[in-house]
Amino acid sequence: MPVLLNDKRNTPRWMIFLIDLTLAAASVGFAYLLRFSFTVPPEWRETIPNVLLVVLIIRAVSFILARTYSGIIRYTGTQDLIRIFLVNLSGSVAFSIINLILSKGLGQPHLIPFNVVIIDFLLLTLAMASYRMLVKMAFIELNYPTRRKSDVVIFGAGETGLMAKRAIEGERGNKYKVSAFIDDNPSKHRKKLDNVIILPFQKLGDLLKEQQIEQVVIAVPGISPVRRSEIVEVCLASDVKVMSVPPVARWIDGELSYRQLQKVKIEDLLGRDEIVINTDKIRSEIRDNTIMVTGAAGSIGSELVRQIAGFKPATIILLDQAETPLYEIENELNGTFPGTKTIYLLADITDRSRMQRIFRKYKPRIIYHAAAYKHVPMMEGNPREAVRTNVLGTKIMADLAHETGVEKFVMISTDKAVNPTSVMGASKRMAEIYTQTLNGQSSTRFITTRFGNVLGSNGSVIQLFRRQIENGGPVTITHPQVTRYFMTIPEASRLVLEAASMGGGGEIFLFDMGESVKIIDLAKKMIRLSGKNPGTDIQIVYTGLRPGEKLFEELLTSGENTIHTGNPHILAAKVRDYNWAEVTDAISELLQNMQESDTYEVVRCLKKIIPEYVSQNSLFEQLDQPDLQ
Repeated sequence: MPVLLNDKRNTPRWMIFLIDLTLAAASVGFAYLLRFSFTVPPEWRETIPNVLLVVLIIRAVSFILARTYSGIIRYTGTQDLIRIFLVNLSGSVAFSIINLILSKGLGQPHLIPFNVVIIDFLLLTLAMASYRMLVKMAFIELNYPTRRKSDVVIFGAGETGLMAKRAIEGERGNKYKVSAFIDDNPSKHRKKLDNVIILPFQKLGDLLKEQQIEQVVIAVPGISPVRRSEIVEVCLASDVKVMSVPPVARWIDGELSYRQLQKVKIEDLLGRDEIVINTDKIRSEIRDNTIMVTGAAGSIGSELVRQIAGFKPATIILLDQAETPLYEIENELNGTFPGTKTIYLLADITDRSRMQRIFRKYKPRIIYHAAAYKHVPMMEGNPREAVRTNVLGTKIMADLAHETGVEKFVMISTDKAVNPTSVMGASKRMAEIYTQTLNGQSSTRFITTRFGNVLGSNGSVIQLFRRQIENGGPVTITHPQVTRYFMTIPEASRLVLEAASMGGGGEIFLFDMGESVKIIDLAKKMIRLSGKNPGTDIQIVYTGLRPGEKLFEELLTSGENTIHTGNPHILAAKVRDYNWAEVTDAISELLQNMQESDTYEVVRCLKKIIPEYVSQNSLFEQLDQPDLQ
């Protein structure tokens, strides 16, 4: 036994093999005793030596072939037990076949009574499994003596919760014990699961205060973001760490281990219940058609491609000028959608001749235009590039869509285009105005979708905070009052597809972004989720608003209001109309200034076209003075 339980060495394989064979021999003998009520008739007793020989040969061969002796006993898991069951079953089937051959083929009596075969199978399987589990438990207890274990609460008293409990308590070293389950099902309250009490959610706060709970594990598959957020809020109020069980698909060999438990991320809390969309209508537009996505390697563009691929288009054209991200999405799609025809084009949307050749060659039916520069401070320092990509690039794509008879052109805009305070926002508003006005001159339907920040996107404040927390701080925030709207990338992409399917042309669709979030609250919650305390473990530093940055984001310009659509998460903005001739003259002047004038003239021209554009925290504030306009 010391060899079996030693922390430094593994039990020799030959020893496990001999123990298994000994159990096989004992199991047969005991099976005979049970079958004949401990009085074996002489005619069967005489055959036992031959039976033992056959049994040991067959069992030895099956153990060797299945390598049942090769596992490390103290780490026995579900897969090991399943292997034992199958190996013993195959051996018992072999005994049954021998019986049939002897009785029907050779006219001899059975070698082993069939009842003995069944009893032997059950006994041996139980013995081999029990022996391994007993060694595993003894190893843990001897090498990690009982000590004060930290209390854990599991939210979810279902099958996943039970597996989480066994994974936690079966962990090597076993520093934890589950003291309670929490569940929303009233029929389970005050009952016990695996000898642990089940309590309602309302008791969680008191439980965390009264006992020294170290962590709460969320073990409910598909739990709603709202409920998850409520659980986390209660836990953070008591400085209790929150973990969650990953989806079953991520379990290793179908088995959950403690190391697989994940920290709850801020994205899990800011998300909302899944938005239901009209998939039939979207499918009817996309299926068997050629779809182009610009900016296809970006955060929104790549998610649009993933979702579009699920609707089985004839071809998806992925267009982007970023080489490495385009290569990465190509590798991903080749694995996840191998049957979908995809074309990867490394190209710049401001290169009209290149775009013209692409339109003529591939003839897209629907275009999702996600290509844009979106970083506010960066574009504040580079107005020409903002206008070149966001205005000129959009104009080129929209004009070519009109000229080649594209059915729909869906522009992905931003809430920063509303009452813009930055060059980036103003350039996107200019693009909105142009496509909206072009809609009245074209058979192509031009549709704009407008939404706020997306969680996990490139350059997201969440990514910045996460890096800063991992590096020990400080976490930098521009202003204590700054707020933002957030939406997950998948739900934003779903709403883009839904809005595009319902659009008749000329609309600007707004998405329900939920409640705005104070960035300071976001930062503090992320710090607490990491297991640290804001202000002590991780400092928060205010750096001041960046060039062009707003305190509050908006989804409507002054004078606009909304119209309800068939989807409660999508609204249509009632926007003012623009004169086509005036818009084309203004955009020509803007693009000429982009080519020939200094940056101040470019920005001045934007302000002339978009009177609501008032710079904030920017060098261009001086252009808002009446005598300089």
